[in-house]
Amino acid sequence: MSQKLKTAGWISVGVIAGALTTVSLQTVARGAMTPLPLEELQQLAAVYGMVKTDYVEPVDDKKLISDAISGMVASLDPHSQYFDKKSFKEFREGTTGRFVGVGIEITQEDGLIKVVSPIEGSPAFRAGIKTNDLITKIDDTAVKGLALNDAVKRMRGEPGTKVTLTLFRKDESRTFPVTITREEIRTQSVRAKMIEPGYAWIRLSQFQERTVDDFVTKIDDLYKQDPNIKGIVLDLRNDPGGLLDAAVAVSAAFLPENSTVVSTNGQLAESKAVYKATPEFYQRRSGPDPLRSLPAALKTVPLIVLVNEGSASASEIVAGALQDHKRATLMGNQTFGKGSVQTVRPLGPDTGLKITTARYYTPSGKSIQATGIVPDVMLDETADGNLFAALRTREADLEKHLASGQGAEVKDEGREKAREEARKRLEAEAESKKPPPKMPEFGTDQDFQLKQAINRFKGQPVMVSKTLVERKDEKKEN
Repeated sequence: MSQKLKTAGWISVGVIAGALTTVSLQTVARGAMTPLPLEELQQLAAVYGMVKTDYVEPVDDKKLISDAISGMVASLDPHSQYFDKKSFKEFREGTTGRFVGVGIEITQEDGLIKVVSPIEGSPAFRAGIKTNDLITKIDDTAVKGLALNDAVKRMRGEPGTKVTLTLFRKDESRTFPVTITREEIRTQSVRAKMIEPGYAWIRLSQFQERTVDDFVTKIDDLYKQDPNIKGIVLDLRNDPGGLLDAAVAVSAAFLPENSTVVSTNGQLAESKAVYKATPEFYQRRSGPDPLRSLPAALKTVPLIVLVNEGSASASEIVAGALQDHKRATLMGNQTFGKGSVQTVRPLGPDTGLKITTARYYTPSGKSIQATGIVPDVMLDETADGNLFAALRTREADLEKHLASGQGAEVKDEGREKAREEARKRLEAEAESKKPPPKMPEFGTDQDFQLKQAINRFKGQPVMVSKTLVERKDEKKEN
């Protein structure tokens, strides 16, 4: 691996603002600058001058310029972002898995803020906030039209302070407030246990700085409990992404040495890279290989990977690598489809620019941008079905999303039909006032998809989904 990939700067491979995920990449000086469009810059200067002189009240210079930059970058795609002093600090803090807030991953939908998933054990999780809840107000501020970055700022704060979120829960057709006390969020990204003799479950909820060390510790503990493990379920459901080197390391734990894990490609020479299952591609500091203590059996133990619509970016890298190398069977729902790489360029000591610089590709050369990883076995979330899967947000649903770059994109009529049917079912549920079924916690004896994975290991019947179909990217209208 080139030494250039181990120096200053960051690449983000997380899915949503608030996921706060990075990995090293050098910020290189340009040999030649693109000529500036003088006429357009003159127009910008003219508008700036008119705002300063004609607007109804004085406007702060710094805010005006900062907002102009933010708007320019936000127009590119859903993941490019300008960081001011506060948001840049929060972004960097997030790589440690620590920050002060309520503990939710969010995105935007129809001008509102949508919950991708609450972070397990966080104040939001304990308050009962659910995936797909829409936030309509933060304290007294309506979020309609509010930038995602501004929403994150308003939910962050000092430990012990309170914030009130007004939520709209679609499947219950009700709006209600939830008051949450902010606290330092220390996300525990790895959990594991023996489901039953011979079968282990290990869950990664995010890829952070300590994920690899914690993953190794959990695997070693599992093998101490049972040296003859017959099957492992790697649970990546609702994992929004994280550090690229952590994703490469987790993949390397199961793959033969030197196997290709993921490749990236963009305009810059430094964005054209191939990451392999060897220490030089995932080792964050000098010293021994962090995977050195793992049992040799991990390379061959039967493996099932659980994924869903909330599995994104770094978790898709792992799933795609294990699927392409036929090392694991993927079960669950089609993944989010965030197959782009964001590089963070420092603009000074306390501001920066996160900009999309590359797409990433699975070992077979497939771009999953806006399409996602399709499981080998489709599963509903519960034994009663997965009635509203078509309504769930994925990368292809985000405004200005980047295309896959592989062939023409066509409108998926089947997807639109499934969405309309799901909307009708949702309306019928609301009219009946029947409370929706509560989703069981991952890893419990009520976890339907986990049960199907164990059945697969044992050669027992698996309840394959009757409602889920592959979702394709749509051609964007101009």
